[in-house]
Amino acid sequence: MTGRQFYDWQTAGGADDVMRMVDALERAELHWCAIGGIAVNHWAAEPMVTRDVDFVVAVEEIARAVAALEAVGFMVERHEWSVNFRGRSQVSLQLSTEDFYRDFPARAVAADVHGILLRVASLPDTLAGKIKAWRTPERRTSKAIKDLGDIARLVEAHPQLAAMLPADVIAALDRA
Repeated sequence: MTGRQFYDWQTAGGADDVMRMVDALERAELHWCAIGGIAVNHWAAEPMVTRDVDFVVAVEEIARAVAALEAVGFMVERHEWSVNFRGRSQVSLQLSTEDFYRDFPARAVAADVHGILLRVASLPDTLAGKIKAWRTPERRTSKAIKDLGDIARLVEAHPQLAAMLPADVIAALDRA
């Protein structure tokens, strides 16, 4: 079974939705990149399946991104800090509108994640995003634990990142 087949099996056909998203963003010539668990899967030694595909676009391109994804059939739901999209699978596409991520697309790299070609946040940006997510107080405990695990996976695959970890993250990893 290929990585893409496994991802499809876990997400009820999610690879097609992700590839449709990538194609729409690329055809619109937007500056974008995947963040969160999908980016971690590129940088970590062993990928894990996630049903959320978090991504960002340049701030001035958010409206164009929403229009491009609506045009290819995604259903849209707006929230305070994100715009969420649903296709035909169990994958949820989440466009973050938080200012924190505004420069991530400029530093994005090409990646093959689960057999899908896309853009992901740079390694330092992926780590910074996971630290931010872990520190979000209103985050569910299960999500915070996953974020801490993702930070550990990144550091295990790239030991030089340990020097970039803040004291609170180091303490949490030591307790884990």
